Amino acid sequence: MRSDAGTPSLIPGPPARDDGTAAIAAAGGLHEYQLRLHAEYGPVVRFPLPGAGLAVSVADPVLLEATAKIDKRPEKLFEFLAPLQESGNLQTIPADEHGPWRRVMLSVLAGRPSHEAHFARFTALAAELAGRWEAHDGPVALQRDLSELSLRMICQYALGSGLESPDSAARVVAAFETVLTEYMGQAGDGAGDRAQEALAYLRATVDQVLTAHRERGDAAPAGRSDLIAALAEAGESPARIRDTVLMTMLAAHHTTGVAISWTLYLLARHPDAAERVAEELDRVLGDRSVPEYGDLRRLTYLDMVLRETMRLYPPGPYGAREATEDLVLGEYTVPAGTTIFYPFWAVHMNPEYWPDPQRFDPGRFAPEASAGRPRLAYIPFGIGPRSCEGAALATVEAQLVLAVLLKRFSFRMAPGQTVTPIERFVLWAAEDIPMTVAPRASA
Repeated sequence: MRSDAGTPSLIPGPPARDDGTAAIAAAGGLHEYQLRLHAEYGPVVRFPLPGAGLAVSVADPVLLEATAKIDKRPEKLFEFLAPLQESGNLQTIPADEHGPWRRVMLSVLAGRPSHEAHFARFTALAAELAGRWEAHDGPVALQRDLSELSLRMICQYALGSGLESPDSAARVVAAFETVLTEYMGQAGDGAGDRAQEALAYLRATVDQVLTAHRERGDAAPAGRSDLIAALAEAGESPARIRDTVLMTMLAAHHTTGVAISWTLYLLARHPDAAERVAEELDRVLGDRSVPEYGDLRRLTYLDMVLRETMRLYPPGPYGAREATEDLVLGEYTVPAGTTIFYPFWAVHMNPEYWPDPQRFDPGRFAPEASAGRPRLAYIPFGIGPRSCEGAALATVEAQLVLAVLLKRFSFRMAPGQTVTPIERFVLWAAEDIPMTVAPRASA
């Protein structure tokens, strides 16, 4: 049954008594609410989304194909990021600006030659963290430490400069948390002094990176892996370059750090899988403590584990687009201007394509198991022209860091810990993930 041209009201969903805030809070967050909605109402759901009015959520990968070319995000939903940017919100810039900007980003972040060019430095940073963990007495905080590591990596890779110490990376991570926590909690009234001070510190940090880059002149690494130089060559303004640097730092350190953390968490809970990963690392690396770039393609089971982790715990649990023309989603017609909600977590839990979806099973990503599965059944980096530009880089970083850490250590959950996923810009653990590390005998 189709809706009329003006409203998706005939799509099933909960009563729209308010803006949805109370129902989302009662469910424990939007990431949990999406699972409940689709379990109750089916693959296409209408629901009130704060800041968007009535939204249409789609959890079927076949139906998602109709939305895959949309290059527009709902502006109101991304207003909380506007204070971080002075040249227009990069999350919502119009398609005619976004397309050229995205091509520059992909030219830097998606290039295999530049990944390989930076691999040795990435390896050194990962080994440095492993050394600190080995010397540490007591449990380590996975998400905190791995987010800091990811931030140092992205600065080294995309910006042509690294945050030179773990302490400086930790300060930047803390500043991002302050800015996001306070700005996300505002209703347009502005943020408090702490958030403004944190934002000023972040901008000053980025300015230092830009200044150092200018002083080096044209000494960009081979393979066009310097984001600042690439943006300058493309004619982007200084303000747009600064905003891009800031948003790249924000997106990269959150997502990659939490993906690695959830992987180690699941392996600690599934020792058989952890043992299989360790055996693969010993077979591929031999006596070497760290991988080379060419080793990553041979770590097939480790890759399957990482993929299954991001199915169960997608770093960004949802996304959104705004329909720019009327869309047909199965038996429904959704009018232009409607917010289309992408419930990544619910897509990954769709039992039609993922039997027993709550179970951790890396074998789902074996070639024979993946054959015939719809391409949008697995979308941890989003879909279409607004998907993550850094997906390829994040995968290389995550595989490398996991290989270094799992070759060297075995991981166990700290006693008495309960790990609860919450949404805090990404799918975070409420109290981090405390873990004890012990040297592996074979390492």
